Amino acid sequence: MTEYTDFRIERDSMGDRQILGSAYYGIQTLRAVENFQISGIKPLPTYVDACLIIKKATAIVNGQLGCIPADISAVIVQAADEILTGKFRDQFVVDVYQAGAGTSHHMNINEVLANRALEILGDEKGNYQRVSPNDHVNYGQSTNDVIPTAIRIGGLLALTHTLQPALEKAIASLENKAVQFKDIVKAGRTHLQDAVPVSLGENFRAWAQILSDHQNRIYTASGDLMVLGLGGSAAGTGMNTHPQYRARVVEAIAELIGSPLEPAPHLMAAMQSMAPFVNVSGALRNLAQDLVKISHDLRLMDSGPKTGFKEIQLPPVQPGSSIMPGKYNPVMAEMTSMVCFQVMGYDNAIALAAQAGQLELNVMMPLIAYNLIHSIEILGNTIAALTERCIEGITANKERCLAYAEGSLALVTALNTHIGYLNAAAVAKESLETGKSLRQIVLEKGLMTEEELAKVLDLEQMSAIIPLT
Repeated sequence: MTEYTDFRIERDSMGDRQILGSAYYGIQTLRAVENFQISGIKPLPTYVDACLIIKKATAIVNGQLGCIPADISAVIVQAADEILTGKFRDQFVVDVYQAGAGTSHHMNINEVLANRALEILGDEKGNYQRVSPNDHVNYGQSTNDVIPTAIRIGGLLALTHTLQPALEKAIASLENKAVQFKDIVKAGRTHLQDAVPVSLGENFRAWAQILSDHQNRIYTASGDLMVLGLGGSAAGTGMNTHPQYRARVVEAIAELIGSPLEPAPHLMAAMQSMAPFVNVSGALRNLAQDLVKISHDLRLMDSGPKTGFKEIQLPPVQPGSSIMPGKYNPVMAEMTSMVCFQVMGYDNAIALAAQAGQLELNVMMPLIAYNLIHSIEILGNTIAALTERCIEGITANKERCLAYAEGSLALVTALNTHIGYLNAAAVAKESLETGKSLRQIVLEKGLMTEEELAKVLDLEQMSAIIPLT
């Protein structure tokens, strides 16, 4: 029995090809799918959204300016709106490792919008004389100005919807723990050796401050994403664009995403330089590096339960071993480090790709687009998961913290200004050798009175941060 399959014929400058009748993508997308069977990774939804927002804005403006017919403008906008609400998402099929600059993905977007617009008009898919991917959807545009703009818009969307809310919640959660643990004193450690006592609450407040500082750095870097080179067309000269298009399309995109945007002062510069993406990626890497440190600190402080620090308890979220019953591991912290290492790797790839452009164009933009937006989103998802499934459920072992603080040889540091550094060092050495407490040795040697010692070795006072005056 012969199975009937519906096809249509499409033509480009290289010839004719059969396209599955149900497909909304066209011939150029098909060629890209055949050429780039590389990773199986499809474009990120946020990146697709960014491209659709650009296409919606350009259709609106080009329709208003009379560059494309008003009815064609309207159906392109309608098609974009439908896809932005979740329809036809399976039609964006080009591998992330593809044609330089992103032409393949760009034409995938153009073809899907054109064919859905034709369908809305009651016409057949592929009738590009009526709605053309190139002449209508892409009027006044080029891959060379659309893709760097899409990376900017995609980055802003990812920051707004994923990373920034996650950071806000993490900072608030750490601040809450700082208040909850404010009266708990623990041993400080430098070089993984005993150090002077610190407040467990201030440990958490320090982490909140670190994340807040990174939030500010990322916000500052994201300002570079708000300057758009859309309107530069093929080489940054604005060829084939309406004189008013450049300013009006940036206004339209700003309204669609609710973010202040402005046209780039020099369109060629905006097309050639990937510096804005390197800047944002560097800020993400900086955050990732401190997140690794925090996640490792959490693991150390929770180590045990019998042979480690066990100053805090991270909430168990799953069994930790396939062979050892009753074992729980700090899996959320471990996952955090893995994601952060990936972000650091992406940053390195972005830096290499950014310097690999020649003359009027950087052809490595597909790599930059995927790595940057993915970095933002996996960092945001990671921080959200770490906050919800780890930080918010942390409890403190107050007795264990106090025992370590009281047993630390570094308490002798508080005696420096009273008995001198050399005497304090001798007391510490004798305590380590004999097992006697610092208090006992100082009293035996008559170096201080019991009342003086009680005042100097006040753990809460020692662990308090001296305020700035």
